[in-house]
Amino acid sequence: MSGNILEIKGLYKKFGPTHANINVNFALKRGEIKGLIGENGSGKSTLLSQIAGVYGYDSGEMLLDGKHYAPQNPLDANKLKVSMVLQEHGIIDKLPVGVNVYLGRLQQFTRNGAVNIKALNRAVTDLFDKWGFTDPPVNPSEIMTGMLIEQRKIVELMRALSVEPDIVLLDEITQSLSQNNRAKLYELINKLKEMGKSVIVITHDIDEMLRISDSITVLRDGEVIGDVNTHETAADEIRYMMVGREISGDYYRADKTPDYQEEIVLKAENITVPGELEDISFDLHKGEILGLCGLSDSGIHAVGKAVYGMSKLSRGSVTIGGTTIKSAENALNNRMSYVPKDRDHDALMIHASILDNAVLPSLTELKGSIGYLSPKKLRHLAHQMVGKLQVKCTGIRQSVDALSGGNKQKVNLGRWLTKDLKVMVLDCPTRGVDVGVKAYIYSLMKQAKKDGIATILISDELTEVLGMADRLIVMKDGHATRTINRDGDFTEHSVIEVMM
Repeated sequence: MSGNILEIKGLYKKFGPTHANINVNFALKRGEIKGLIGENGSGKSTLLSQIAGVYGYDSGEMLLDGKHYAPQNPLDANKLKVSMVLQEHGIIDKLPVGVNVYLGRLQQFTRNGAVNIKALNRAVTDLFDKWGFTDPPVNPSEIMTGMLIEQRKIVELMRALSVEPDIVLLDEITQSLSQNNRAKLYELINKLKEMGKSVIVITHDIDEMLRISDSITVLRDGEVIGDVNTHETAADEIRYMMVGREISGDYYRADKTPDYQEEIVLKAENITVPGELEDISFDLHKGEILGLCGLSDSGIHAVGKAVYGMSKLSRGSVTIGGTTIKSAENALNNRMSYVPKDRDHDALMIHASILDNAVLPSLTELKGSIGYLSPKKLRHLAHQMVGKLQVKCTGIRQSVDALSGGNKQKVNLGRWLTKDLKVMVLDCPTRGVDVGVKAYIYSLMKQAKKDGIATILISDELTEVLGMADRLIVMKDGHATRTINRDGDFTEHSVIEVMM
C-alpha cells in the first residue's frame, strides 16, 4: 500500500449550472498536514464537504486506505475515522455543549433509553482537557445559544476530535480564533501529526499556511492548479497560483504615522457591560482607523456591539454628533454601520436572497415620498453591490446560504458601502475572504479614511490592525490596558507582551 491515506481521482461536483469541482486529483499522505487554498468560490469547501460526507460526488472516485470511499453522510465518514469542522453552520443552538459534541453518537452514553448526562459531561470535560482547551473551563451543560463564534468553533473542533479521527478537515477555523487559541490549535495540529494522523487545512492566511503545512494544493475555479511542497515555495507564488496574476499595490497602509483630523465624531465614555466590559473610554476622530485587539475573552468583540447600541450598558455612554446611541436603530439613523464577526447569526438573513440582504440597511434612503419602494431601485443597488465586490453568484436572487463563506462576507460588508456613512464598526471584516478580496477591502478602508469616515477595526489578526490602524487599543479581561500610536512601538512583539 502507498503512503497515501486518501486519494481522489477525477472528481466532479456541480450545483445546477455551477461546476464547483472539475476533474480534481488529490492525495493526502499519512501524517501529512495539507494546506488547501484558493479564491472564494474556488471549490475548497465543496471538496472537503465531499470527503466528509456532507455532499456526494457526481463522478470520479475517492479511495480511503486504498478502498472505495463514498460516505453517505458525516456519520458514515466519522465511522471511517474522517471528521470535519465546517466553515459555518456546525452547531445546533438550543442544545448543550455536551450533546453537540456527541450528537448522533449518544448511544454510547445511553442505558435503557436514557442518556447518562453525568457520563456524557465527564467525557466532554476529559476531551477538552486532553487537547488543552480548558481556559476558560468548559461547562458541558451550557446551552450553545448566544455563544461567541470562537467558543462555537472550539466546540465543533472537540466534536471532530471525539471520533478519534485519522483524517481531520479544518475549514477556515483559524480566523475565528484569537491569538491564544490559535496557538493552541497549532499545537494540536502538530500533536496529530506526531500521532500519524492527517490534517487538511483551509485558510486564506497564506503566511499561516506556509507556517503550519507540509504541502499546499491550490484550487482555481474548481480545478487543481498545482500542488507544492511548502518548504520549496513562497507566499507570492501561492498568490499568483490562486488568482492567475500578480497582486500589485500596497496591501496595508504604507505610512508609518497616525493621520486623522482633530474633529471627534464618536465618544465612548466609561462604557460598562457586566461580565464583558469595564470602563472603556475612547474618542474616535474623523478619518481615523482605531484598532482593537486582545486574546479570547478580552472583550474586543463586545465593544463593537456596545458602540452600535446592541448591548445594555450598566454605566457609561456612546455619543455621536451629540446624540446618545441607545439602540441599533439610533446608530443606523446616525450614519453608523456595523459588520459583526459572526455573519450568519448576527448579520445576514441567511436564507434570504442577496437582493434582500443588500438593500436592508438602505431601505429608508430608497423609500419614495409616499413610502413606496421602487423594485427597480432595489435591483440597481443590489447589482451595484454585487459588481463592486465581485460576488460570485448566479444572480441577485440567489439565496445567501448557497454562497461560499467569502462571498457571504462580501455581501455582509458590501451592503454598507453603498451608504453615506460617518462611522464604520468592522469586526473581523476580512474573515473568510481570499487574498485578492482582502486587498480590495483594505483599499476601501483607505478610501473611507480619505473621505473622512471614522472606522473602529476589531480584529483577531494582529497583522491586520498593525497594518491599518492609526491607534491601537489593547484589551485584556474586559479592560483597555494600553493605547499604542502608529508612530510608537507598533510591532507584533510589543502588542503580544501587553495582551499576555
